[in-house]
Amino acid sequence: MATKPQLSFLQIWNMCFGFMGIQFGFALQNANVSRIFQTLGADYKNMTILWVAAPITGLFVQPIVGYLSDNTWGRFGRRRPYFLIGAILASLSLFIMPNSPALWIAAGMLWIMDASINISMEPFRAFVGDMLPPEQRPTGYALQSFFIGVGSVVASALPWVMSNWFDISNVAEPGAIPDSVKFSFYAGAAVFFLAVFWTVYSTKEYSPEELAAFEGHSAQGGGEQAVQDSVRSAAQFLRGGSVWALAGLAATLVVVANIERLDKNLFILTGGIALFGFFQLIAGALQRKGAADNGFSNVMNDLFHMPETMKKLAVVQFFSWFPFFAMWSSTTAAITSHHYGTSDVTSALYNEGADWVGVLFSTYNLAAVVAAITIPLIVKLLNLRIAHLINLVLGGIGFISFLLVEDPRWLIASMIGVGFAWASILSVPYALLSNALPFQKMGLFMGIFNFFIVLPQILAASILGFLVTRFFNGEPIYALVIGGVSMLLAGIMTLRVEEPQLTEYAEQLDG
Repeated sequence: MATKPQLSFLQIWNMCFGFMGIQFGFALQNANVSRIFQTLGADYKNMTILWVAAPITGLFVQPIVGYLSDNTWGRFGRRRPYFLIGAILASLSLFIMPNSPALWIAAGMLWIMDASINISMEPFRAFVGDMLPPEQRPTGYALQSFFIGVGSVVASALPWVMSNWFDISNVAEPGAIPDSVKFSFYAGAAVFFLAVFWTVYSTKEYSPEELAAFEGHSAQGGGEQAVQDSVRSAAQFLRGGSVWALAGLAATLVVVANIERLDKNLFILTGGIALFGFFQLIAGALQRKGAADNGFSNVMNDLFHMPETMKKLAVVQFFSWFPFFAMWSSTTAAITSHHYGTSDVTSALYNEGADWVGVLFSTYNLAAVVAAITIPLIVKLLNLRIAHLINLVLGGIGFISFLLVEDPRWLIASMIGVGFAWASILSVPYALLSNALPFQKMGLFMGIFNFFIVLPQILAASILGFLVTRFFNGEPIYALVIGGVSMLLAGIMTLRVEEPQLTEYAEQLDG
């Protein structure tokens, strides 16, 4: 069996460089979309429901793109066509988003922009697994985290930079997006496209035959077994789908009947449970008709037959990502109201606080750059699992401290802990996971793994507004505290994960 050659640092640098552009798009979105929504008339109670576009988009786009990229090969390669298509669409979306004339248009653009970014981003995770031998994968994912940090530092601070360095106004008339935000999005669009294009141009992918030789399987290896597993699981899908669909419908009816007393966002959560059940029913029906080799059935089959390492990491990812969605959707409202004492989006004080949020976001991403450099060193001294535990605990403490720190300038210290957690969740779980997956399904499983990034975001969008309004007197700062508790729980769950020494799922396929 041939082994993958080790790549030089420059080669790994080039193949990961596009992630800097992708993170430019995500960072501008995460730091400024709540500000755009509030400027166009949204209040905090509706903010999380508007943000639900992003995770729902990822829930569908990521596994589909992962499945397609696993089965694509042409003159531009396997993953690179998706990098480029997503970059073109995302760059156009970044130009349009800050010019939205109404709230509903901005919400729609968030759907389009997030889908486009996901088209580029999802194959990048599998790209590292494709191109690097196992011993270099932690370096590859750490370098991705480094570029994520660099891109986010610059992009998050861009509105502040535009205002303070270039004297571009950060205040506008009611209902208008400030020029500092607009020009930041324009710059982000250009960087997004150019960074991704550099990776597409500078990196050559291995052919399917070369990958098969490296893994010691035929190019079609594992496919027949996956189909057989899919056929055998049809009855399981039908039974499980019936339970989820009925439970979701019943819960939805309860919410609708009590809509005046319950938060309407709960409707999304219960409806999502029902929809998940219907997906299972459809997959089971397709399999009973002998259509088990279709893409949808394969996705559903692999979702319910994940490797053991992936199942345990999925729980960790779920509780790790919940606090970040809470931060992205709630920090602007939390900082401006709790630390600056205003919710008036037209006031200079509000916009000063909103700009400071961009600086704080830049801080946690700068800390992530440092963490991306130190994580491989910690892993060598300890191991991947303990390194992840330490970083998640730092993040949990950082989130909870938002409630305790009175001077917003000192929140920079809080964001350092958050940054270490951010770098860790973007690299360590993928390094653990990539060694437990077969190369034939690397993209699909990475897409399915991202379900557990998306699902906590949907949950947060569904319940955060309700929890904060009902139990914390509508103070959004408590959304960050809830996130901190979730992050500490994720750290504890990390102790359940074992570090795979071999490709365990590939062994299952062979056995």
